[in-house]
Amino acid sequence: MEEKKQKEEQPIFVSCKDHTVSGETFHLISDTNYDMLVTTPKPKEEDLGKYYESEDYISHTDNKRSLFEKVYHLVKSYALRKKVGLITKLNNGSGTILDIGAGTGDFLSKAKNGGWTVSGIEPNEQAKQLAQQKEVLLHTKTDEFEDHSFDIITLWHVLEHVPDLQHQIQEIKRLLKPGGYVIVAVPNFKSYDATHYKSFWAAFDVPRHLWHFSKNAIQKLFAEQGLNLTQTLPMHFDAYYVSLLSEKYKTSKMNFLSAFWIGFRSNIKAIRSKEYSSHVYVLKNS
Repeated sequence: MEEKKQKEEQPIFVSCKDHTVSGETFHLISDTNYDMLVTTPKPKEEDLGKYYESEDYISHTDNKRSLFEKVYHLVKSYALRKKVGLITKLNNGSGTILDIGAGTGDFLSKAKNGGWTVSGIEPNEQAKQLAQQKEVLLHTKTDEFEDHSFDIITLWHVLEHVPDLQHQIQEIKRLLKPGGYVIVAVPNFKSYDATHYKSFWAAFDVPRHLWHFSKNAIQKLFAEQGLNLTQTLPMHFDAYYVSLLSEKYKTSKMNFLSAFWIGFRSNIKAIRSKEYSSHVYVLKNS
């Protein structure tokens, strides 16, 4: 009760509308202890699924109907090669990997072709069926895996969706081998495109995104479990993708030129500020 009262007294950073499914409005509350934002009210865990029930939720489908989806999948193909290259470099070769929030299994399929022993977690049944067609078997929960099972654990734009944040990080610690790595990709609300679009910034994506992280937040949350930040890498394409969606939410049009300009400015400004639209954080287990 005291915790609830404390949250209510914390300042509202911004209020955002769910543009994908419900049209409901949610508030982002500043958590000054971790330098992050928290979506309020937080939907009950059993109700979260309904907020993903949309054909526009691309990560759960393989659709390539529109030009937007075609461009998304083209960029995704390039990003997959970069991701597999990163994990292989970190591990000095292939090994065992767990991808939490594996979606339709494209990353694990690519890693498997590169010699990795792959496992994945995905709660969405439609996505799991698509992954199975790629010969990638996905699980629903992590509790069936033994301690210290994996060289690498990845969460590509997933941590912001997790209902129980502390438990998820503790579970990552349990599953990771000593000296292993966890790779976390999340949006950055301190980026230029976030400050430009404000409540229309697509990467707030309420209420699917329950948490909104800064670099300080990631560093502190994981350090509490003995997982130490070793690298912060930019995700340049995210600035353009997020800006395009943000333009759609703000103006009801796909303003490609405006989106490209804001995405470009965000990446240029981030060269100095180090605040890119999204970051990949590499953390090492002690």
